[in-house]
Amino acid sequence: MRASPFSTNLRQACSTRKSVSEICRQLGINRQQFNRYVNGEAVPSPHNLARIAAFFGVRPADFTLDPPLFEQRLSSASGSAFETDALRACFPGNLPSLRRHLGYYQTYHVSLSWPGMIVSSCARLDEHDGMVRVKSIERIQDRPHEIRQFSKYVGLASFLRNRIFVVERSTGPEPMIAETILTPFETHQRIYLKGMTVGVSWRKQNLPYASRVIWRHLGTDTDRRQLLSRCGVLHPGSRQLPPTVREFLEMDGSPAISVPFSGA
Repeated sequence: MRASPFSTNLRQACSTRKSVSEICRQLGINRQQFNRYVNGEAVPSPHNLARIAAFFGVRPADFTLDPPLFEQRLSSASGSAFETDALRACFPGNLPSLRRHLGYYQTYHVSLSWPGMIVSSCARLDEHDGMVRVKSIERIQDRPHEIRQFSKYVGLASFLRNRIFVVERSTGPEPMIAETILTPFETHQRIYLKGMTVGVSWRKQNLPYASRVIWRHLGTDTDRRQLLSRCGVLHPGSRQLPPTVREFLEMDGSPAISVPFSGA
């Protein structure tokens, strides 16, 4: 029986990479299931097919081409025409590992907009159609300066090489993009995710900055009003800061530095 073009073409595509295991790790697809695709025993869902195609820099429909034509398409794929698809293929990465981190979070970081202070925000990771979405809210009331800020961010999360990558954009009329990289829960600690965040200050002439960030997991269900009530700008000595948060953001004995980046 003649093998289907899809399985033949998939084997050809796999031969261009180091190993099938590495392909599965980067795509976040179970190796046993992927082998069924390669052997022609099953076909991927439209979602997985789109991810596989983007990974190899071709279009989903290309896998139905005759193998000689597919080989030409594969070798001619420069990547420049598929850069957005190649980036999209990184999400959600290792979905089973990322599922362990779904739920609500209280997040803390030092923002360039509020020197020496800690910003408490909230975030949620939830799965939808095989992707893990991120929704964040930053609510700040600075009564002495008559400032009321309410910002929303939406984005995607990915689990790659034992790190969680979060890419978000603000939902306002002039959106900004922020990225956060977090370390997964430790063996005996299932509450905090620690890492770095890179963003743009809405004060200070929109300077980009980087600072430590720590997310406190609150479970998959929580009191949302209470979650929002804890958002705001906090002094490093505030009793609202859990000890683990304070210790991480003051690792060098002073409030975590928010480092600005400016042109020469």
